[in-house]
Amino acid sequence: MLQIYNSLTRRKEPFVPLEPHRVRMYVCGMTVYDLCHLGHARVLVVFDVVYRYLRHLGYEVHYVRNITDIDDKIIQRANERGEPFEALTERFIQAMHEDAEALGILPPTEEPRATAHMKEIQAMIQALLDRGYAYVAENGDVYYSVSQFPDYGKLSGKDPAELRAGARVAVGEAKRDPLDFALWKAAKPGEPAWESPWGLGRPGWHIECSAMSTSCLGNHFDLHGGGADLQFPHHENEIAQSEGATGEPFVNCWMHNGFVRVNEEKMSKSLGNFFTVREILQRYRPEEVRYFILTSHYRSPLNYDDAHLLQARQALTRCYTALRGLGEGTETGAFRARFEAALSDDFNTPEALAVLFDLVREINRARETDPQKAADLGAELRALGAVLGLLQEDPETYLRGGRASDGLRDEQIQALVQQRTEARRRKDWEAADRLRDQLREAGILLEDGPEGTSWRRV
Repeated sequence: MLQIYNSLTRRKEPFVPLEPHRVRMYVCGMTVYDLCHLGHARVLVVFDVVYRYLRHLGYEVHYVRNITDIDDKIIQRANERGEPFEALTERFIQAMHEDAEALGILPPTEEPRATAHMKEIQAMIQALLDRGYAYVAENGDVYYSVSQFPDYGKLSGKDPAELRAGARVAVGEAKRDPLDFALWKAAKPGEPAWESPWGLGRPGWHIECSAMSTSCLGNHFDLHGGGADLQFPHHENEIAQSEGATGEPFVNCWMHNGFVRVNEEKMSKSLGNFFTVREILQRYRPEEVRYFILTSHYRSPLNYDDAHLLQARQALTRCYTALRGLGEGTETGAFRARFEAALSDDFNTPEALAVLFDLVREINRARETDPQKAADLGAELRALGAVLGLLQEDPETYLRGGRASDGLRDEQIQALVQQRTEARRRKDWEAADRLRDQLREAGILLEDGPEGTSWRRV
């Protein structure tokens, strides 16, 4: 049975969806004011694997990943650039979709935007007011009253009394308690605003996710995910809002992926070690980045450095080399149980990758003595790799598609390989060696076999 570490209970638990054979899952998506960075890539890849594996197990999965397209950062960035906020967000939504597609991320079932859910946001705020969980302040803002929700802190483990001791009320805020947070912000000059029962304004960030998730999935659903940085206050506030408004439990299982570090330091712009997905993809292929992300358990820190990316490149090369030249095969199922056992243990992708490498070794052993067995194992490697979003390219295309050096095009490489083949046929070993060295210096590795010479970029 699938076991998932539940951040709410702080232990691994059997995953039992509310409806048999159907999973309702929400993941906090991007706030679209800039390009996606490596931390975003990790969220995308981690929960893409969760989505793929749940489907692999036979569940019908309703996967919702939202887009935050109105908040303080978006307004600030749009004002800095002197453009409408809608133009800014559309541009970065398109860029996000391009990055996700490059990384092999499956589209979610739904991708709601905050600006398209103002009706639902306002209805939830009104429900909180009606049930005594919120109040309208003197300045026109609407605040959530944290003291009215006895379970506040149950996700993060934080004590409201200790939080309150160190909290401050910022200038311009009219809340009654330092822990109270904004549900609706009264309009300020030059900011986008929507009509509401409390006057012109816009929603706070936290209420957007509560309204979008319950609108798409119902008041009570199975799984909610996001980065560890969102556990407090964002997800804590989501629970308080949603359960306060509906009177029902909100989410059964909470998942949080770990932080990203760069060369063992926290990734941040101030340290100059902040990388966007696009910057990384200028140096590494998307599948290499995806593989690298999966080499760490999703709850562990992920340390980005070039050595780890190069190891991912070498690992994928080994896998595709094993798949190269295999005939048609049928899955044997010999490795499926171990692979599924790894992923059913809280999505242990490092262990699942280890199973794939055991498969690669078996393929290489069988290649010469039992070609059909090798082909069947190859079919299994591809099928299991697909659950992780890996190993779906044509091996020849992949192996020849590395970063070109010396400006050699495929047809030029093939011509040099053919010249070397002819030199070997003439037993002109000096010429053959010279051509091999020329190709090696250009970053091309030759592999001689019974069926001729193949090549790949390195």
